[in-house]
Amino acid sequence: MEERGALLPVLDRLFNGPRNSLLTVAAILDGLENRSYAFAIAALNLPNCIPTGIPWLSTITGVPMLLLVAQFFMGRPTPSLPDFIGKRGMDRGRLQDFLGRARRHLRRLERTIHPRQETWVSGTPRRMLLLAWTANIFILALPIPFDNLFPAWAILFFCLALIEGDGVMAILGWLLTLVTAAWTVFLLMLGHAAIVAAFATLGDLLFD
Repeated sequence: MEERGALLPVLDRLFNGPRNSLLTVAAILDGLENRSYAFAIAALNLPNCIPTGIPWLSTITGVPMLLLVAQFFMGRPTPSLPDFIGKRGMDRGRLQDFLGRARRHLRRLERTIHPRQETWVSGTPRRMLLLAWTANIFILALPIPFDNLFPAWAILFFCLALIEGDGVMAILGWLLTLVTAAWTVFLLMLGHAAIVAAFATLGDLLFD
């Protein structure tokens, strides 16, 4: 990732300009460069990190995440978005005001999430992380009841690891990936047992 540990300077650079000029979503992603995929996926993923109970939310957000991951592995430098999304934007003046209010909180965030333990986010460990990231997104997109919270947090930690080069976030992502795998296997076994029991009950009702 480029400009690791320098989120505020990146946002300052992106938001800089005449206050009445428009900064589009596509321009923001282009300006984020290699960070753009992790940012876009983190933004789509955030609603899944809170138990909302909204039906199909993980699938509705997970499918676009899979499309973004596909673009990433195809080697596109930044995500390609439909015009009705990419051309939407906001006046730089409003973004500059927002950044002024959020600066103190972003500095605190950068003190918490920053480049460290970088062996976890480079070379072979990084490639393994990308595969686990993709697997979690795939699981999130599946319509499996009660199986969105753990992969959502794993995805978020991996996004933070990729954005800031933070190996600690990568480790947390791996821990949540293990929990996700165990929980998903449990739910699938439970579902299989429930289906078998349902067919057995139906057979008893039909043939007794």
